[in-house]
Amino acid sequence: MSDNREYGYRGRLAPSPTGLLHLGHARTFWVAAQRAAAHPGTLILRNEDLDPQRFRPEFVAAMIEDLRWLGLRWAEGPDCGGPFGPYAQSERRAHYVAAWRYLRDRGFIYPCTCSRKDLAQAASAPNESDDESIYPGRCRQRSDAAEFAEPAGVNWRFRVPDGEQIAFTDLNLSAQRYVAGRDFGDFLVWRRDDVPAYQLAVVADDAAMHITEVVRGADLLKSTARQLLVIRALRYAAPEYFHCELVRDSSGVRLAKRHDALSIRHLRESGVTVENVARMAGLG
Repeated sequence: MSDNREYGYRGRLAPSPTGLLHLGHARTFWVAAQRAAAHPGTLILRNEDLDPQRFRPEFVAAMIEDLRWLGLRWAEGPDCGGPFGPYAQSERRAHYVAAWRYLRDRGFIYPCTCSRKDLAQAASAPNESDDESIYPGRCRQRSDAAEFAEPAGVNWRFRVPDGEQIAFTDLNLSAQRYVAGRDFGDFLVWRRDDVPAYQLAVVADDAAMHITEVVRGADLLKSTARQLLVIRALRYAAPEYFHCELVRDSSGVRLAKRHDALSIRHLRESGVTVENVARMAGLG
């Protein structure tokens, strides 16, 4: 098991090009940049472009432009390169297949042929409104995992240790505890259409890029518990976690990319200054 701290502090910005960035992203990415600068350390930009249903190439250019307008700068990324690239997930399949094979060979995952209407969401980060439901376990006892030379064609689920408490201390929100099998069930790590799921991809990437601290929204706290199980199974060093409070609209609903009026692009074009965007994001 390698220790990522040998590279010093390494944080990351990890937007998905599935829509325009909004005020919630601005808050999280500003916090990530501030924490990297305070240590001081290295900030990495990673393009999480694995969602084939919602990915649009034009959103890649937009997110880089909007992040730079916010004043954010990174030392490594898809636009500037670096020692641990490539920095677009669509170019990192070999890392994900290697992790999948390791988990398959050691019995941590199993093939699943159950149908799910929401499988298309598995490549994207879950959130408080579309979190994975607890899997009933119909395929859990399958013993044919070794027969699959490649992951495509079936879904692959991580077998969680039922009843185990997954605890971690969040650097912003303090102690967190989840119980495997109660708060979340066997979760997807690979989709039948040959797309690695969020829970596997980010773990593999954070390890390969030697990320020491993950800054992201509080809607991903439960995903952190899942990912700690994957990290343990893969014998990776776990990063620290800092989950930011969510930015919500006037109705109390968390911001999503459908909130175009609160997108950074719309605010820019409306003449709102960076300083006012920071205040609107709760940082001013």
